[in-house]
Amino acid sequence: MDRISALRNVEDALRDFEDGEADLTETERRVVAVIRTYATEFEGGEQADLAAYRASGDGPADGTVVVAASAAEARSRVADLVDDDGFSVARLDP
Repeated sequence: MDRISALRNVEDALRDFEDGEADLTETERRVVAVIRTYATEFEGGEQADLAAYRASGDGPADGTVVVAASAAEARSRVADLVDDDGFSVARLDP
């Protein structure tokens, strides 16, 4: 998915919300799905093995989402972003 397609899909989700055809939960789900799809394709190019991972724990890493080819790579990316070592990562479903 290219950037223009991603923006159009987000616009469609927002339009449905504004028109009362979707509630906030559905709108959020659609927007997150668009961003995850865009991010995995953008960062991975031809690599189909990229996925979104979310960090969890008690520190600042909690809730951080990164795109990576493995849990180990995701952990490394989160560690590069925040000063926290007490977290775990889990793959998010698309």
